Amino acid sequence: MATARDLLQNKAKLPILSIAPDATAFEAMQMMAERNVGALLVLNGEGGIAGILSERDFARKLEVKGHTAKETRVRDIMTEKVLYVESGQSLEDCMALMSDKSVRHLPVLENGQVLGLLSVRDVLREIIAEQKSMISHLEHYITGEKQ
Repeated sequence: MATARDLLQNKAKLPILSIAPDATAFEAMQMMAERNVGALLVLNGEGGIAGILSERDFARKLEVKGHTAKETRVRDIMTEKVLYVESGQSLEDCMALMSDKSVRHLPVLENGQVLGLLSVRDVLREIIAEQKSMISHLEHYITGEKQ
């Protein structure tokens, strides 16, 4: 079974998208829209994780409470308690955590450093590819065909 590290190595080598806690919610929205992503890591000045900001945070903590995006700081609407996985954890572990905790994005850490951010789509896509490969191997084994 592939690990979180394996999946990040297979993804396109893109920089980790992050924003500072003092940025405005509007700036975060712009970044997310430009990059077509559903979440940003919120990193403090030392590069540590201060929180995560997702589309869900905007929906539940911004307009619903009467705040405006241009006046609200990321730190005021971000999720501070960030669930994460270690780089060596299996994709099955990642999916179980995402499912159990109803989250769509997980930071991946290695030795306390952020390696990247996995989305539920990334994990599902890889798990499905692995299962298709396993089914193909089993079908060839059962029928005696060579691959």
